[in-house]
Amino acid sequence: MLRLRGNSPATVDEKGRLKLPSTFKADLETFAKGEGGGSARHYLTSLDGRSARLYPLPVWESIEARLEQLPSTSPAKRKFLEVTAYYGSEVEPDAQGRFVIPPILREAAHLQGEVAILGQLDHLALWNKGGFERRLVAEPLSTDDLAQLAELGI
Repeated sequence: MLRLRGNSPATVDEKGRLKLPSTFKADLETFAKGEGGGSARHYLTSLDGRSARLYPLPVWESIEARLEQLPSTSPAKRKFLEVTAYYGSEVEPDAQGRFVIPPILREAAHLQGEVAILGQLDHLALWNKGGFERRLVAEPLSTDDLAQLAELGI
């Protein structure tokens, strides 16, 4: 089972390449060799253009399988597929372990220079470092958020 945790700073170079920090790279490689079926491919996308999400391809394919259960007329399914297709692409690391972030996603999410890579259990979230720090201040955990987590014993 994949469990990506923590934060690792990284840099997107002038060609839009992101080298994954060694901790996340090792976790993803272990997953690929085990449950991931040996695939080094990933799906890189966004739900809102503010940040990116990097999913191991088997994890993304399980999301697609669940979406197939919804009728094609579902507005939520249509919107989700449209936005994730617009920003999304399959990516594979090069020999140095770098992913190229496509220009449309790189520009929308301001993924240039310093970025924060956050483990989100089954995927990685990629944020512009400054933008994410501002979001942390503007959108702190609320009492409603903490109450919902308390229901799970967290």
